[in-house]
Amino acid sequence: MAGRRAALKAIDWMAFAERVPPNQRAMFNGLKTRSDAIAARLRSLPEKPAPIDWSFYKGAVANVAMVEEFESKFAALSIPEPVDTETSKIDAQELEASKTAVAYIEGSKARISQYAQELEKFKNMIPFDQMTIDELNDVFPETKLDKEKYPYWPHKPITDL
Repeated sequence: MAGRRAALKAIDWMAFAERVPPNQRAMFNGLKTRSDAIAARLRSLPEKPAPIDWSFYKGAVANVAMVEEFESKFAALSIPEPVDTETSKIDAQELEASKTAVAYIEGSKARISQYAQELEKFKNMIPFDQMTIDELNDVFPETKLDKEKYPYWPHKPITDL
């Protein structure tokens, strides 16, 4: 059964529950309950359906030829299962998302270390109310005015203001 094969993929409900916000906990519990009920119904079904007792129908139905015709058509019946073409695409997307997540994590670690250095600089600097202009320009070079290049006030290009 295709449904049984699909049900074999287990859901890590604990990991899922960790990511659910508190305001959506009731919806999550409802989803888990419905999923468990469907999985239980699917597990209760037999792997193969019960065989049809054609001899019973041949004895119970007056038109035996019709039962034999049904039996031959049923034996010839072949229900094709759909071919799984999406799992490989999903696995590729998962691999790509994993690579993207790892790259994002590495970038985040680099940004965290940079921000930690900046925070340390801010913790160790002189308070603003005790700084001179020269100390301010040393700590924040972007505040320094270039009086040689722009001799007139505001000592910056208008576009930078």
